[in-house]
Amino acid sequence: MTGWLDYVTEPFVFPFMQRAMIAAVATGIVCALLSCFLVLKGWSLMGDAISHAVLPGIILAYLAGLPMIVGAFGAGIACAAATGYIKDHCRVKEDTVMGIVYSGMFALGLVLFSRVDTHQHLSHILFGNVLGISRSGLNHLLGIIAAASVIILVKRRDLMLYCFDPAQARIQGLPVGRLHYGLLCLLALTIVAALQAVGIILVIAMLIAPGMTALLLCRHFDRLLLTATAVSVLSCFAGTLLSFHIDGATGPCIVLTQAGLFILAQCYALLRKKVTRRIGAG
Repeated sequence: MTGWLDYVTEPFVFPFMQRAMIAAVATGIVCALLSCFLVLKGWSLMGDAISHAVLPGIILAYLAGLPMIVGAFGAGIACAAATGYIKDHCRVKEDTVMGIVYSGMFALGLVLFSRVDTHQHLSHILFGNVLGISRSGLNHLLGIIAAASVIILVKRRDLMLYCFDPAQARIQGLPVGRLHYGLLCLLALTIVAALQAVGIILVIAMLIAPGMTALLLCRHFDRLLLTATAVSVLSCFAGTLLSFHIDGATGPCIVLTQAGLFILAQCYALLRKKVTRRIGAG
């Protein structure tokens, strides 16, 4: 028993691990909340598109001497707006448009990065570096996460109806256009917050896995939010601990833990379905 307790408490002797754990768990909470709406809306590819599109914004913000958050958020919103404009004015499906826009912006970011002399390592942008987060960086991160989480929780009913049935939301008198772009803004904000923890490449997993795992376990939406949050917090906590003890990258360890929980939830759902069928047949 003491061995397991030491395994859990040992990392928190170090201040950088305390900051990393707080950042990872807080990021996991907001990603879990948003993942429920993305899964309901079928926007997994949109999250992937915006997460890749923020790279050129980060580089341009560095060149302009602005905070990384400003550039990443601006690029994410620009990507979402460009996708919506092209979809509305061209005979091309939305998933095709997103594939073209995000791959083009990601390629632009890579070209810019190769031409800019910077001390920032590319792997930290692509895969995150939560262990290197500073106290001021943590405060900025928590501010973004708190704002996004409050908005999501306050508007969860309207967002749920919009994601589930936009036509019904319009009939009910909800501002569908504002909800659409508001959700995109929340997605961009959440991706910016998650960059430090898991980076551009892996952020889409944190935005999809908790919601998908929770969807296998429950159907009521409020329970879906709670379950997704619990799954994400557990994954972030366990993944950060695992990365410390195996000396591995924190972001990939978190995502691997989420994937493992998804597989367990899938097995449980299949087993429950099989038992229900047997009871019904009996």
